[in-house]
Amino acid sequence: MSETYAELIAAARAAQARSYSPYSRFAVGAALLGESGRVYVGTNVENASFGLSICAERAAVCRAVAEGERRFVALAVTTADAAPTPPCGACRQVLQEFAPELTVLLAGRDGAVEEWRLAGLLPRAFTSFGDPADGKAP
Repeated sequence: MSETYAELIAAARAAQARSYSPYSRFAVGAALLGESGRVYVGTNVENASFGLSICAERAAVCRAVAEGERRFVALAVTTADAAPTPPCGACRQVLQEFAPELTVLLAGRDGAVEEWRLAGLLPRAFTSFGDPADGKAP
């Protein structure tokens, strides 16, 4: 594993430690590497009204977009489960919007790491008629 990917997983683990997950007790961390080289972290934030909760992956995307970045290279996702856990379907679709060629690193509790392409996690993804990353609506 490259040093960059190891650092991305470490950043995701640090974010995971700040999770607010009192209902599921399933802490998730995410670290998103932008084309600029900057890393944007996110963690899951739950709410008593479950539909208002946000996943770590989407939190990282929102943070990056708020800071002006819209093109991404890699994402690390960490949990406390022994086996690596992939992003939910909603997160996969949001990631597709910005980075269809994204490398996704899934890291389990005991050092198990899986490397995926987003297309492998979201085959036949729904896409728009234009390139939203260019800032122009279809």
